[in-house]
Amino acid sequence: MPEAPSKTQILLARAAVALIVGLAVAGLVWYGVSTDVLVRIWRSLAARPGGPMTFRFVLQPTMAAIAAFSDGVADARLDRTPYLSAVLSGAERRGALLWEGALSTSRILILGVVMDIVYQVAVLGQFFPAEAAIVAVLLAFAPYALLRGPIGRIARRWVAPRACR
Repeated sequence: MPEAPSKTQILLARAAVALIVGLAVAGLVWYGVSTDVLVRIWRSLAARPGGPMTFRFVLQPTMAAIAAFSDGVADARLDRTPYLSAVLSGAERRGALLWEGALSTSRILILGVVMDIVYQVAVLGQFFPAEAAIVAVLLAFAPYALLRGPIGRIARRWVAPRACR
């Protein structure tokens, strides 16, 4: 995301990050961390793609891929290091890069949390806050982080860096 974000984008990203962190903390406080809780979480996550509201398993990663495409092409134009490798190897820029990802995926993260809350209430009859955070991150941020770098690498073949123009 090379251009400066708007106030709305910043507010949305802050809200998304606060929501994800708040849900994770609430889940830890409510249910704690035990083998039983972890087993329940992973069983529940594994059962979701086959149950109701499966369209979100296509919708959210697709939206994340669109955001990754836009940012990956911008990375290619600016001749930046691929996103995930920069996040994993560049400790000095890690926070800024993660914030870029949060800015790009904030709407998708919030949508993911809302959709998972609806799913949990409708199907499970309960609310597990940490699971909502995990599902949102897995369906929105993870595909973005995994796709942005390869898209940028592919785009470099077609898009010359601005410095060379």
